[in-house]
Amino acid sequence: MTAKSNSVVYDGVSKAFGTHTVLDNLSLELAPGELITVLGPSGCGKTTALRILAGFERPTSGRVLIAGRDVTNLAPNKRGIGMVFQAYSLFPNLTVIDNVEYGLRIRRVARTERRRRAGELLEMCGLAAFADRFPHQLSGGQQQRVALARALAVEPSVLLLDEPLSALDATVRTQIRDEIQRLQQELGITTMFVTHDQAEALAIADRVAVLNAGVIEQLDAPEVVYQRPASEFVARFVGSVTELTIDGKRTFIRPEDLTLEPDEAGEYTVTGQSYTGERTIIRATGTSGAADGTELISSAFLSQAQALPPGTRVSWQLTGTPAFVTETTAA
Repeated sequence: MTAKSNSVVYDGVSKAFGTHTVLDNLSLELAPGELITVLGPSGCGKTTALRILAGFERPTSGRVLIAGRDVTNLAPNKRGIGMVFQAYSLFPNLTVIDNVEYGLRIRRVARTERRRRAGELLEMCGLAAFADRFPHQLSGGQQQRVALARALAVEPSVLLLDEPLSALDATVRTQIRDEIQRLQQELGITTMFVTHDQAEALAIADRVAVLNAGVIEQLDAPEVVYQRPASEFVARFVGSVTELTIDGKRTFIRPEDLTLEPDEAGEYTVTGQSYTGERTIIRATGTSGAADGTELISSAFLSQAQALPPGTRVSWQLTGTPAFVTETTAA
């Protein structure tokens, strides 16, 4: 299977519902074949941005272009877009292969070609053995694979994914995420992936757009968004941070850049640990002086964490570069 790949441009797109502005002068460009995740909290406008690109919503102002063509007022079925939703939206009365073929049948593609294309996609998605089953006979992960195959069957030039993994359990979510990334790279299809899950956004994207209250706070490679957030919002929303005042400035520190050490005179007390595999997250809370109530979040190897059980008095050291420092002096 081959896929076309087109650029996508949001040109000053705004959207308001009554007096409430959901998107505020959004400008964003996806290069052909690029996968961008749009990451943000509930209500930030990310799904509205996707629906505007799909043609399900009209912007209040601004334009949407695909391959340089203004599609702002074009019907959804004329845009060459494939979509995958959180709800799989499969037809319960159709078999897997008939679900995948559905869009092709609507487009009056010949039956032989429909079967060939659907069969090829089922093979790519690891579903060839399930072609004659019905949706209720599949697991959630398998149903989402069918939805993905159906979206790709019409050979869209742009693929939109709206929280496609949020209904799946953690292990299956990771598997499907990796499959989406593999297929996207193999087909070279321009893709927008909307999610509120930080780990998901960082793992799959070429670039991450962090959206807050309808405005892009940062658009960068995943490692840049994590290591060098452009604002306090990004620092807090993407990953974990410790917030401290250092030299009069509000300073945001990632767990791996903050080391805790046993110290009987320390102003902090370890309150808990979370084992995550290679590293252990250690939390400590200030219990005296200026540190009272301040929380520290540190990441350590298991052998180091074992020396810091809950109740241990500790002090801290900055052992890396802060992720973000405010430009203005903290009050």
